[in-house]
Amino acid sequence: MLNDIGFIIGTSLMYAAPLLFTALGGVISENSGVVNIGLEGMMTIGAFIGAAVGYYVGNPWIAFIAAGLAGGIFALLHAIASVTFHADQVVSGIAINFLGPGVALFISRLLFNGSTMTKSLSFSAKMPRPLNGLFRSNSFSDIIFNQYATVYLAFILVFVMWYTLYKTKLGLRIRAVGEHPASADTLGVSVTKIRYFGVILSGILAGFGGAAMSIAVVSNFRPTLISGQGFIALAAVIFGKWKPQGAMWACLLFGAAQGLTVYLGGAGVINISSQLLAMLPYVLTLVVLVGFVGKSVAPAASGEAYEKGE
Repeated sequence: MLNDIGFIIGTSLMYAAPLLFTALGGVISENSGVVNIGLEGMMTIGAFIGAAVGYYVGNPWIAFIAAGLAGGIFALLHAIASVTFHADQVVSGIAINFLGPGVALFISRLLFNGSTMTKSLSFSAKMPRPLNGLFRSNSFSDIIFNQYATVYLAFILVFVMWYTLYKTKLGLRIRAVGEHPASADTLGVSVTKIRYFGVILSGILAGFGGAAMSIAVVSNFRPTLISGQGFIALAAVIFGKWKPQGAMWACLLFGAAQGLTVYLGGAGVINISSQLLAMLPYVLTLVVLVGFVGKSVAPAASGEAYEKGE
């Protein structure tokens, strides 16, 4: 029984990490005043690049960084459209959600003999487990804490982002641009630069989130690997009230739903269709949005284009 609880907790943490990377991206972008609906597409391209680079290079850290850069490039496209050309941020994000999977599948066919799946990574090409061997094998502590490095990195980034947003001058500028860009502009803060920084960083983090799926949770990329996680991360941003620590708790909740789904599906505790069990994280997302979206207040200028002099 104790090991079953450990399995649920450990699996929850593993599935929460990709969501957490991506949700932190949403937090930084929206705090700078730009809605990033395109997190799903950025996660997808990150997952593909991570798996492809991991397969050909064999180094998980190089693959992880490459995935972040890929997500950042797609975020740059979103920034150019929404910040420089004042395009509708939601429409631009939706375009990224179509572009990310399309580019990933196109390149996959080129690199992997027409296949839309990358080849499986070797054990050495997957993310390492830094605490492997520290605890007795299959013990309660081992099941919970013997996690991939991405899990620990995601939680470290929560503190780093919280500190940056609320304890540094850069964070103050980011939040000022997201709340009242005109006032920030009169004080000499470049709204354009801050928003570009926030959006590109959100893409890098979403790319990390995708890689946390393809080179840690699983060992390859396939078309259905990223199927709604970006939108669940957006829900976590709203549920977490646009704060890093709030997003973390929301991602843990959604990760727990996935962990429970995996446990119930594998243990055969209750006789429920696997398709119905797979719906649990998405149903929980809808419940959270319905229950909390009206109680959360986004940064005042989030989603609004800004032109100097207005």
